[in-house]
Amino acid sequence: MTIVRCFAFLFLITSLGYSQAPQERHRADLSSQAEIPVRRLYQQLVSRPIGAIPTPERMKLISPYLSSLLLRRINQTRACGNDWFRLHPQNNVKPPFAWGEFGLFSGAADRSAPDTFQIEKMEAEDDGSFRAYIRLTEGNPPEKPWTWRVTDKVMREGGRYVIDDVIFLKDKDIDTETRLSGILMGGCDGPRWIGYNNR
Repeated sequence: MTIVRCFAFLFLITSLGYSQAPQERHRADLSSQAEIPVRRLYQQLVSRPIGAIPTPERMKLISPYLSSLLLRRINQTRACGNDWFRLHPQNNVKPPFAWGEFGLFSGAADRSAPDTFQIEKMEAEDDGSFRAYIRLTEGNPPEKPWTWRVTDKVMREGGRYVIDDVIFLKDKDIDTETRLSGILMGGCDGPRWIGYNNR
């Protein structure tokens, strides 16, 4: 009886090992596919920084890597900025919106133009999306490089992976974690400028 149990246990372990190998390979394939839009977007970002809201011409280049929801938010934010300028036609007033001097995919002000990027890891979420952890670096030798990290939420849409949001992580210089989706909506009600106090 004991020998039969041993054989049954060995058979079970072996069959579990074989069934998990294709699952692991499938997960790795999905992770590689999810990494593609992140890599392509950040290659563009380091070769030509994307500060503030991209121009319509630049949007055509980066839109294949973004979700339809994120594209809609960026377009509404552009319309909201235009609405602010319509409401404030004088040329000497600086717009108050947070996205004005913001690198949409890298961070605020001094983080808007990284020189290099590295995808440190891809992490699968329970809903089938991935989180891409990205290290960004500014400064070329002989300067000492300065690094910071962001996380992209990558989801499947229309049979391909796209970036749906960017999380700007808390670190020694940044007190709170923020999301691109929240920054884009600040002061806006869709395409209308309403100000930060009226939200």
